[in-house]
Amino acid sequence: MTAAQTPATDQEKLVGPVVRGFDPSIVDAVIEAAYADNPDADIVIDDHAGYVRIHAPRFLRITRASLETAAGQEFPLHSLEPALVGFAGRIRYLGDDELHFYLDREE
Repeated sequence: MTAAQTPATDQEKLVGPVVRGFDPSIVDAVIEAAYADNPDADIVIDDHAGYVRIHAPRFLRITRASLETAAGQEFPLHSLEPALVGFAGRIRYLGDDELHFYLDREE
């Protein structure tokens, strides 16, 4: 997979998780889920070896179903938390099935 290139002026509008690079299978599953759950988004992957930024402009959705498909096993969203170094934007869990990273306030 290739990451979409985003102009530097739009960097402050990117949202999404920053995942520790210690477990490549988790990183790969989150990347694959990001592409699957956001087919029209310009996903930006920024690999810094120790951590990987997985971002999109303004909104990024990750679902448990896509994580489980990518990982090939059960993958509750809460089990992703230890791998998260941080995130850009705001974050909202929608039950145990979906995670949103977003720029603008959701009411």
